[in-house]
Amino acid sequence: MRKIFDIFKRFLPPYKKYVVWSLIFNFFATIFSLFSFAALIPILQILFGLKKTEVAFMAWSWADSFSHIVEAFKNNFSYYLNHLIQNSGPELTLLYISLFLIVLTALKTGSTYLGVRVTIPMRTGIVRDLKNKLYRKIVSLPIGYFTEERKGDIMSRMLSDINEVEMSILNAVDMIFKNPLMIIIYLGVMFIMSWQMTLFVLLLLPISGWLIGLIGRNLRRQSAEAQSLQGAMLSQMDETLGGLRVIKAFNAETKVENRFAALNERIRKTFNSVYARYNLASPLGEFVGTVVIAILIWFGGVMIVGNHSTIGAAEFIYFLVIFYSIIGPAKELSKAYYGIRKGMAALDRIDTILEAENNIPEPKKPVEIKAFQNQIEFKDVSFKYQSEWVLQNINLTVAKGKTVAFVGQSGSGKTTLIDLLPRFYDVKKGEILLDGVNIKKIKTQDIRKLIGNVNQEAILFNDSFYNNIAFGVEHATMEQVIEAAKIANAHDFIMATENGYESTIGDRGSKLSGGQRQRISIARAILKNPPILILDEATSALDTESEKMVQKALENLMKNRTTMVVAHRLSTIQKADEICVLHEGQIVERGKHDELIALNGYYKKLVDMQSF
Repeated sequence: MRKIFDIFKRFLPPYKKYVVWSLIFNFFATIFSLFSFAALIPILQILFGLKKTEVAFMAWSWADSFSHIVEAFKNNFSYYLNHLIQNSGPELTLLYISLFLIVLTALKTGSTYLGVRVTIPMRTGIVRDLKNKLYRKIVSLPIGYFTEERKGDIMSRMLSDINEVEMSILNAVDMIFKNPLMIIIYLGVMFIMSWQMTLFVLLLLPISGWLIGLIGRNLRRQSAEAQSLQGAMLSQMDETLGGLRVIKAFNAETKVENRFAALNERIRKTFNSVYARYNLASPLGEFVGTVVIAILIWFGGVMIVGNHSTIGAAEFIYFLVIFYSIIGPAKELSKAYYGIRKGMAALDRIDTILEAENNIPEPKKPVEIKAFQNQIEFKDVSFKYQSEWVLQNINLTVAKGKTVAFVGQSGSGKTTLIDLLPRFYDVKKGEILLDGVNIKKIKTQDIRKLIGNVNQEAILFNDSFYNNIAFGVEHATMEQVIEAAKIANAHDFIMATENGYESTIGDRGSKLSGGQRQRISIARAILKNPPILILDEATSALDTESEKMVQKALENLMKNRTTMVVAHRLSTIQKADEICVLHEGQIVERGKHDELIALNGYYKKLVDMQSF
């Protein structure tokens, strides 16, 4: 329950007016319901001749005791009823009572609808706020967080888990703003009518509540397991769609189908158990309620027959109707309880993301830096992802306007090193200085504004050429986008498409070749116009012809910029101002191309292997 109230505490403040209106409408619905039930008393009195024959009007005032006011109300109700029967006859009286019942029922149902209607903007608004908060958190978390998580599982939390929470919120809204109010008012009227029978009922209710609570104990754990399996299924589907070419090439369709079927069967069995327990709430609540009513009929009947009751037979029927009306809200409460237990597991999974710690914190008093002036310095930098050091004691200075290349075998730490500058990860030891300022003292956004990235895999979006090139650059004009595309050698193939710059490029640029995707990525970096450029194996996945086009675009991009290049194809970095050779996380050689060749060391071996 604490988690549900925590949701209201976090998200309800903007929706207070809906809460107030819901309470008002539900209050009136309950009052109208009581008065519509009260129409049973005169009907029974007329039909079965239970009306009192001699009733005198009883005077009263608000200064009288509560019990006297209640007694006067009951007495005068019988007085006016007898008076109406004597003047209009029983037939016309029944007609008046029936019309009264219709009007009150219309008021009750209208108020009930309005009570639910005003909660809809609140419920949908809470879900919207929760989705926005979760999405903002996902975007704000560092890249390192997602290396530990499955993409499909995160998507499951964003979609199915939030949908699950939505249902639990709906039940909780009914529970908090409607059902308890009805139960309290109904019990209050029952106390006024007969406190002895009401106390007897209240002794029975905790027993029935305990029986219902037994079923929901394991529901949260089973629901958490079911949601986790849903995340695993989304991950598997994502892997299948991404690796369909490999699956077909290795004739592995049967293998992945069997793996999916096994997981699907586990999900089915888990949900069988969850829904079996969840759907047991309503019939069990109805059965327990009927047992309580049967016992109450016996207890009240004995009191009335023995003349030990303060109410008559007609009032006892009204008492039973009120109590039976409590069973409906009580059943909804029990079902809402199970829904909350079921939704709590989904909420816990969402909160693991919302409460995840960002291990790349923003500085409390950031140093403002608007432009890159002098140099980038890596001073005694060491880094590890988990236990083993990936980089050790890196010391490097990159002067403004220079190009520094990083080469070495796979796993030597090249990409990790350049990922430290934009703070995709934070150094564990040492520091990185930008114009003499530790980058941990600069706002992350300010650092990244100065940097342009072109990666080995061109990360594009299922959108138009224009929006992909202008991505991250506010208020970019079409003329600026075209100019960037021309510099990147992308303008010609863009104009060859049906709608030019408004043509969509497909999922991750699937309508384009590798070289075309890379040139769009370069055009995006050109439009950003950053003083610092990071190129991470930007041409390694391309054929010779595409590489030539992309390399020319890169040369245009690198003019008058400070560039850090990771390269496997050594032919592309021979003109670099400095080449750093990394081996097992350390810089083992550095210098220009000719100098490193003369050393006859690691770099010479790499060149010889590629030449061969």
